[in-house]
Amino acid sequence: MTPLNLPHYDMRLRRSDDGAVQVYDLLRDKWVALTPEEWVRQHFVNYLLTAKGYPRYLTANEVSLKLNATSRRCDTVVFDRERRPLVIVEYKAPTVAITQKVFDQIARYNSVLRAPVLIVSNGMQHYSCHFDGAGYTFLKEIPSYADAEQLM
Repeated sequence: MTPLNLPHYDMRLRRSDDGAVQVYDLLRDKWVALTPEEWVRQHFVNYLLTAKGYPRYLTANEVSLKLNATSRRCDTVVFDRERRPLVIVEYKAPTVAITQKVFDQIARYNSVLRAPVLIVSNGMQHYSCHFDGAGYTFLKEIPSYADAEQLM
């Protein structure tokens, strides 16, 4: 897999019966296919937990939501201590450019969840912004959990 612009993470890997490589997702407590996007997700979640102080018990992968009567899934959602959405993260594979289309996707999810912090990453580039209820402002860096709470 492609080296990322994130700290190294020793993932638990295995081969399934059909020979596909799987990674253990500690947030979902199950083995999942190791796709390029999953490679980014696992590294980024580890970064949030270990370097940015995000609590594991308030962080979830593949969170379902209803958008215009269709089911969607947010890649990662972090909740505040009252279980309200605090941060939404959207991942792309390292070869996928972060474009306006990606920001539009996460903004649509946020029209339902109303989280104050949105993060987009392809493992190479990472962007975060603050949503104040009226508009978005880009942040200089990925906020720590404590800093994200201050934006609530």
